Amino acid sequence: MRVFGYVRVSTKEQVESGLGIEAQIKKIEAYCELYELELVDILIDEGYSGKTLDRPALKKLIERLEKGEADGVVIAKLDRLTRSVADMGVLLERVFNEKQLFSVSENVDTRTPSGRLVLNVLISVAQWERETIVERTKDALRAKRARGEKTGGDVPFGYDEKDGKLIPNEKEQRIIELIKRLRSKGYGLKRIAKFLNENGFRTKKGKAFTHIQVKRILEREVA
Repeated sequence: MRVFGYVRVSTKEQVESGLGIEAQIKKIEAYCELYELELVDILIDEGYSGKTLDRPALKKLIERLEKGEADGVVIAKLDRLTRSVADMGVLLERVFNEKQLFSVSENVDTRTPSGRLVLNVLISVAQWERETIVERTKDALRAKRARGEKTGGDVPFGYDEKDGKLIPNEKEQRIIELIKRLRSKGYGLKRIAKFLNENGFRTKKGKAFTHIQVKRILEREVA
């Protein structure tokens, strides 16, 4: 069986991860040799996130598969192909309904029904883990805010920083209350920003408000 190898790394991962370009290539080559797969070519996306399918080498890979240049794809690890359950569903329907997928680390072989089942389970678990981490991070930030602690970055509108603690800025707090009242009356974000600017209100840095800043203020107040 003829196969392509596919490799992906982000810029940060090239330095920090054990799955750099060379390491992935070696895994793919060893796998192909072990299972007697003919490695036609290896396509590499360098510096691209796995959160999107909009990657040049991946697009070229799919194009060449559709032309019949190979019968399948070998990857070192599933997240090198995608980090999304939805995107994996797209690839399974569009590409791997006829072509085969092999993942070295997870020992996935979609030539069998059990292999396809394992693939879907692994992708679902991976996404669940990422979503759980995101939710825990949000909970931790909410707890820090509730304790009046700074959560990183610039000091948020409505507060001043003192000894690592966030102290309410009375003037800015009044503006926040005004924003919330306008929103409760049905004002859109752009209309609120326009109202604030026309009445002489300014951001912490002394600039005019934008609808994005208004949105962030509202989101932070209800987080």
